Amino acid sequence: MSDAYAVIGNPIGHTKSPLIHGLFAEATGQDMVYTAIEGRIGQFAADMDKFRAAGGRGMNVTAPFKLDAFACATEHSQRAQMAGAVNALRFDGERVIAENFDGVGLARDVVHNLGHPLKGKRVLVLGAGGAARGALLPFLAEGPAGLVIANRTVSTAEALAEAASAHGRVVACGYSDLEGLEFDLVFNATSASLRGELPPVPATVFAPGALAYDLAYGKGLTPFLRLAQQAGTKQLADGVGMLVEQAAEAFAWWRGVRPDTRAVIDLLTVPLV
Repeated sequence: MSDAYAVIGNPIGHTKSPLIHGLFAEATGQDMVYTAIEGRIGQFAADMDKFRAAGGRGMNVTAPFKLDAFACATEHSQRAQMAGAVNALRFDGERVIAENFDGVGLARDVVHNLGHPLKGKRVLVLGAGGAARGALLPFLAEGPAGLVIANRTVSTAEALAEAASAHGRVVACGYSDLEGLEFDLVFNATSASLRGELPPVPATVFAPGALAYDLAYGKGLTPFLRLAQQAGTKQLADGVGMLVEQAAEAFAWWRGVRPDTRAVIDLLTVPLV
């Protein structure tokens, strides 16, 4: 019988994970099946246990269950602890091992796929929610010159900066404090693009040669990316590479082999127009 994996979320009809992992399995010769599960709100633990009891080996976890998965896990990686959220689980007997590959997938996409190193660079992260939390440790591991978190509620950004302070220098601020500052990499980790909205960031934050990266994917030229483009920024990217790279990290964690990601990223890329 093939090893069973799944992604769980609600809603889940839009997910690309079965396609991605199916392509990875085919390319690496892994005997596995990967399905999508629409989890029941308030019943995550029961749905997870049902999948485990049927022989499931691991799960990806997407909205709105990343906090539920954290609560259900018996062991957490440092990245999962920092994020306070989980996007991958591995089942080993009674052990439920939790990881968060969102941030490491994002960092790998930026550094390896886009050729934009973070080392020595000025980095701005917009938003202080789960996406930003997941990105901090992988970003700081790359050795940026400085990392700033801007958020509407400054106290939330300050708490996140304090939590990450042992791993590098992180500064928290409000959006109005960004006036007059420039950054080499600007990441939109807010949910604004999902609503077709623009976070209140000044157009002057983009330094010459900057990369503007929207963690949302498949939305085309979002208001954030359009702002960057109008400010003269030529390097624009959405989160499709992050999606594929975090999937590859989970696949390697489960199967012991890391698939090549280039062809899958190319397949899923939507033009930024």
